[in-house]
Amino acid sequence: MSLFDELKRRNVFRIAVAYTVIAWLLAQVADLAFDNFGAPDWVPKSVLFILILGFPLAVFFAWAFEMTPEGVKREKDVDRSHSITQTTGKKLNHLIIAVLVAAIGFLLLDKFVLQTTTETAVAKVDAVEVEKSVAVLPFVAMSDGPDDEYFADGLTEEILNSLAHLPDLLVTARTSAFSFKGMDIPIPEIAAKLGVANVVEGSVRRSGDRLRVTAQLIRAKDGFHLWSETYDRAANDSFGVQDEIAEKVASALNVVLDDAQLKRMRSSGLRNPEAFVALQKGRELYDKAHGLPLDEMSSGLLLANEMFAQTLALEPGASQVHFAYADYYIHFLIDSYDPEVTSQSEMNDALQSAKTGLQRAMETATTDAQRLDAALEFTLIAGEWQRMGELFSSALQSNACVNPSWWGSLVYFTASLDEPIAMWQKAIGCDPLNFYNRSNLAALQIDNGDFEAAIDTATRSLQIVQHRQIADQLVRAYMAAGRFDEALAANQRHLDDPRARHQNLLRIAAAQGKEVEARALLLEAENAGYGVGPELLAMIGDREGANRRAAEIDALPLGFMVLLDSAGGSCLCGQPFDLDATPNFARLVEEANLAWPPREPITWPLKDW
Repeated sequence: MSLFDELKRRNVFRIAVAYTVIAWLLAQVADLAFDNFGAPDWVPKSVLFILILGFPLAVFFAWAFEMTPEGVKREKDVDRSHSITQTTGKKLNHLIIAVLVAAIGFLLLDKFVLQTTTETAVAKVDAVEVEKSVAVLPFVAMSDGPDDEYFADGLTEEILNSLAHLPDLLVTARTSAFSFKGMDIPIPEIAAKLGVANVVEGSVRRSGDRLRVTAQLIRAKDGFHLWSETYDRAANDSFGVQDEIAEKVASALNVVLDDAQLKRMRSSGLRNPEAFVALQKGRELYDKAHGLPLDEMSSGLLLANEMFAQTLALEPGASQVHFAYADYYIHFLIDSYDPEVTSQSEMNDALQSAKTGLQRAMETATTDAQRLDAALEFTLIAGEWQRMGELFSSALQSNACVNPSWWGSLVYFTASLDEPIAMWQKAIGCDPLNFYNRSNLAALQIDNGDFEAAIDTATRSLQIVQHRQIADQLVRAYMAAGRFDEALAANQRHLDDPRARHQNLLRIAAAQGKEVEARALLLEAENAGYGVGPELLAMIGDREGANRRAAEIDALPLGFMVLLDSAGGSCLCGQPFDLDATPNFARLVEEANLAWPPREPITWPLKDW
């Protein structure tokens, strides 16, 4: 008998097929389970390794052993005349067919039930669809000039900005709308993720001094084209095209346009095509910089500012560009300057540049939301906190799509978190794919003691947009709920930033009262240059060290902004330092009438004050 025939007789081939199919099915089910339970990466990898290792073992046992009525015996000890390998083979055939059916069923379940259910649930929770709502997707550049794609993005943004001036129309913010750039995703799916009833899409072609723009408004639920048009114009007449498109979209959605609204739309935004391009290049660098580690962020923002400066030279009235331009100087003073190298005059100049940028952003704002955001930011960094309460209250009660930035840390010092939570929920409705909004909502839910809601928010948000800040809140929510194993697993699975991961390990150890481990992790953080804030020292019970570190920060330019974050969302520990140690910060807290001490949603066993 040939080797092939002997392998066939001993059912080695059937065992190999059966093992492969069963192992694949087990791997798929395990991957789904581990993903839902937040298991660390090494767990599914270990399972896969064991399944692969088992294949040669299964084949070996199929060759060397045989199933008999008396049980498993070595093949050489079985009388061939009494062998039942043929019967065993038929049973293996039935097993293979059954497992294949189960595998196909799992594939269908995963594709058409589990995935659809998840997306539908996310859409229902996060999307509030209204008839007069629209997302403007990035127009496609149909020509291949060096700046044509930036021009198309600029035109898209200006159409979006024009529509955003209409109070009766909900317009998805740029961050979320542009996240679909270059993706081939059906319109209904995009609309569901953004929570809008309508979508604008189009294309732009530039050729010499001519411009062709095609735009269409699509109703998402049935794909019906409510309006479409093609414009052939001179290349320098792009602002006329954007106005017409915005007005036609508004009219098609039955948004009433009075003279005042038309004037606001036509006077808003950029009018210079070169400014379109410079702004989009700056935005690209700006967004990229905010994804870098803190010690690299300022250099990235400085590159963005070079493009923003070109934009402002052409369009000095661009409010949002002034706002973004100031961000570099704030980050420089908080994250990147070296006190041994940077002179006091350089620090003063940086602070003045930030204040000037925000002052210009206020003066050139074309919407209440822009004006309020710039006013709060200016008041914050200028240290003029007497007006903070009034402005902050206006932001909480505003019906506009307010987009909190640095001043968002103030929410942790309110008597009630109901209004701040509602503000972040509204911000998610306006900009559903913005990681910052989702991260801050989860952080507020933790601070409010609603840990399970925070876990749910962070988990669902990570299904929509992957970002380390959301993952960080998931870890903290698990920790706050006392689910330490899940906190450790989420920290390992979702965070690849060594600084954030290490600080979370320190927090988890401190929350469990593991003083020796927490202090060792603190020493490692200091040696690695990660930076240790007073909140981390407070968590391990080092009140003297926390006060000393807070005093050092209080003496720095914009140090009060660092302390605001330290005592707010970063701490979750009540009072991380004594106000007596931070006279500058204490004065501002009193001027703004902030609630002190902050809430303490987590009991820290090592902290006794």
